[in-house]
Amino acid sequence: MIDRYELPRSAPEAQGLSSSAVLAFVDAVEQTGLDLHSLLLLRHGSCVAEGWWAPYAADVPHVLYSLSKSFTATAIGLAAGEGLLSLDDRVIAFFPADVPQVVSANLAAMQVRHLLSMSSGHDQDTIGPLSERADDTWTRAILAQEVQHTPGTHFVYNSGASYLLSAIVQHVTGGTLLDYLRPRLLDPLGIDQATWESCPRGINVGGWGLSITTEAIARFGQLYLQRGTWQGRRILSEAWVAEASARQVANGADPASDWAQGYGYQFWRCRHNIYRGDGAFGQFCIIMPDQDAVLAITAGVEDMQAVLDLVWEHLLPAFSAAPLPENSLAQRALMRRLIELTIPTQRGERSSAMATQVSGAIYHSLKTSRCSGQSALNLGMRLSVQLRTATASSGSSVAMANGAAARQR
Repeated sequence: MIDRYELPRSAPEAQGLSSSAVLAFVDAVEQTGLDLHSLLLLRHGSCVAEGWWAPYAADVPHVLYSLSKSFTATAIGLAAGEGLLSLDDRVIAFFPADVPQVVSANLAAMQVRHLLSMSSGHDQDTIGPLSERADDTWTRAILAQEVQHTPGTHFVYNSGASYLLSAIVQHVTGGTLLDYLRPRLLDPLGIDQATWESCPRGINVGGWGLSITTEAIARFGQLYLQRGTWQGRRILSEAWVAEASARQVANGADPASDWAQGYGYQFWRCRHNIYRGDGAFGQFCIIMPDQDAVLAITAGVEDMQAVLDLVWEHLLPAFSAAPLPENSLAQRALMRRLIELTIPTQRGERSSAMATQVSGAIYHSLKTSRCSGQSALNLGMRLSVQLRTATASSGSSVAMANGAAARQR
């Protein structure tokens, strides 16, 4: 049953954070041109700031990209706690029908914990080659790839490892990752709009594809901040939270990069004793134990480090151990700003010369499937568009294949 608990709302100052600091962060984001879609900041378990850049809204789920991985890892932690698996289990033991005829020593040595820590021993992400295979059994395709390094010794960010974790959950529970998480994690946290992409075999993809709201991200982070408890109920073991959020493997040596501070179990270590789940284009669940704070962000940015740098610059030093004096003027300014957030309209000319070249043209895909007067044009593994067919005695056409287009008369 879904918990309808409402997160308490509070003025920032009451929780030891100045409204001016939050406003400065928002100002810096917009002045820098970073395309944030939402933010929600928790301090001491209370929401002290929340805002959505229109047209994004509080009740609309946002795709998480690789932030999904942290939820996948959490399912493994729950399954381990129930005795359904061990982190020391050999990966190939779960997929006897999908292992290659010759099992290398490195593949045989690969354990669940190596998938969690992105130290499976591969040289590259194992998802990429899947598009080159006719076989739609992803587990077989991933296990067939060479494991160049001894598992546990080499970090490579690998969404295929996350997919295998999801497949393991489905193997030991008989249901999808999302089915398993609903009564154990999502319902207790009050998360009720979750959806997850699946592979052709009906396995949730694990490494990406989860969509939830910004507040749901924050609730997930608060669970980890509280070491696995929620409203007095133990959801995750404290030992799991400590292990998942700790540095399990080295992933770089740049002291200025938050992508080189170590990696846990599908969580990144950050500077300042902070850790996070994150996804492409700026999806963040930032957990700050020393500050007793969680920051959830959704976005569409190219430079994710720039977002974190602004958090460290404006928010991190503003946290106080004690409540601050009320500042109603700053609070009203912050509230007004958060309510009025909107993504600016892109600048451009009112019309384009290109319009006369494409208007009225007829487009034909090389491979079409006709249904209700439409042609389906497949532009790649994940992108497709629908073009309406038309009847004309003459006109132009464009033939497209593998991203290339040739205009025909």
